[in-house]
Amino acid sequence: MQTALDILGGKWTFLIVYSLLDGKKRFKELERAVTGINTRMLVKELKSLEAHKILTREAFATVPPTVEYTLTQKGKDLQATMQSLHQWTIDWGEDTDTDKV
Repeated sequence: MQTALDILGGKWTFLIVYSLLDGKKRFKELERAVTGINTRMLVKELKSLEAHKILTREAFATVPPTVEYTLTQKGKDLQATMQSLHQWTIDWGEDTDTDKV
């Protein structure tokens, strides 16, 4: 479990991966999709996800430079986990009723 948290435990990681589940996105698209993240933090998180082979980065020699990010198979395999966490949030995320325990 510690390994998963080391890779995916960043505050923005799941939001970035969730955004990429729909397909490849450019940097600015990700920046708009992940509300509240600043540019420096997005760059840091993307580099970390790339280093862990969760996503790939493809740069194009255009002016201005174009960069696209895509989930690898390893990243796509997080979809079921993310759906489970989403359902858990619906069931329990805002719940203060401890009767469900």
